[in-house]
Amino acid sequence: MMNSFRLYGAAVAIALVSGFAAHAQGSGDRMTGLKLSGDEPIQIESARLDVDENESVGVFSGNVTVVQGDTTMKSGRMRVYYAGDAGSATTGSANIDRIEVDGGVYVKSQSQVATGDRATFDMQTQVLVMSGDEVVLSEGENVIVGCRLTVQMNSGQAKLESCKDGKSAGRVKMLLTPGSQDR
Repeated sequence: MMNSFRLYGAAVAIALVSGFAAHAQGSGDRMTGLKLSGDEPIQIESARLDVDENESVGVFSGNVTVVQGDTTMKSGRMRVYYAGDAGSATTGSANIDRIEVDGGVYVKSQSQVATGDRATFDMQTQVLVMSGDEVVLSEGENVIVGCRLTVQMNSGQAKLESCKDGKSAGRVKMLLTPGSQDR
């Protein structure tokens, strides 16, 4: 049986995992595919939801799907950590401290797709980190690949690092197809 659980605070999970692609790939109005609206409902579905009120954590596991508008995030597990005694994790009224997503992360919105093995978002510092054997950002035929993407959400600054273990020859790779934005 699938558990459906609406958690407006978990909007941050998909907003920040998906929102980085526009910052990492370019600037201006051209790269607007991955974005969310703060007034749209968010639906989270998973095979299981475990809540530990004592530890202030909610764990969605088993084919986790988060949808808001035309943006979808899929993963094996999403852990939502709540700050202190600021409400209840079961009702979604708690303040979120950080979100950790793993088990393969896939985010799609309009024409953009981002994939990696795991992602974290720290609410206090507003820093998103997506990492894995390959972090792949694509829009149509344009692709950028590295192993660790760090995005400062407040400033929009992003850094994509190469793989340190010899994968991708230790370099960030980018394929840009001329005219692909006009198609």
